[in-house]
Amino acid sequence: MPHHHAHPDHPDTDADATTFWEEKYGSTDFWSGRPNHMLVDLAGDLAPGRALDLGCGEGGDALWLADRGWTVTGLDISPTALARAEQAAQRAGLRERTHWVAADLADPASLATVGPVDLVNACFLQTPLDFPRAEVLRRAADLVAPGGHILVVAHAAAPPWADIPDELLDGFPTPEGELADLDLAREEWEVLVADVRERPATGPDGEHAVLLDSVVLARRR
Repeated sequence: MPHHHAHPDHPDTDADATTFWEEKYGSTDFWSGRPNHMLVDLAGDLAPGRALDLGCGEGGDALWLADRGWTVTGLDISPTALARAEQAAQRAGLRERTHWVAADLADPASLATVGPVDLVNACFLQTPLDFPRAEVLRRAADLVAPGGHILVVAHAAAPPWADIPDELLDGFPTPEGELADLDLAREEWEVLVADVRERPATGPDGEHAVLLDSVVLARRR
């Protein structure tokens, strides 16, 4: 699902972003708790290590990784989402492998205490709010250890059931745009995947559709 945060240069945006996402997570049937399709598809064969999940929400991705042997730090701006993630981790017996941090990713300090990681997972780190997404992704990529990966998955088009203003419809990420934002040094990184992939999905009223995701997976040499 889409994820988050706000721009530090604007007054009260942190509070606004927190309120926005708290309200989203307040509508409990909005989130499935399942891991994202592209993460399962692309990270299933990676050797477990340390992972960072950006905008982890209720922890679907982080818990899937932890269940496969990863040690995961999940960052999110919504305390409600993180409380649910922690409860889910406890139920699944994965508390030892998961660490949940309330943080506004727009603030550079949010990643300052995170050590080197073997995987950065950034699935649907998108928001209608003002948010320095490219800077956040670059800061996260800097944390990837040699041999590690960064996975960036984004809605490449609006779901048919989404109510999105026309002026925002051109603002969806593309694999080319994601790579430009990441600005990965060629001598340091190998791009393994950069394409738009289809994914079957079910809408809020049970309607079926094929959604488009922009997918970038890169490995630090």
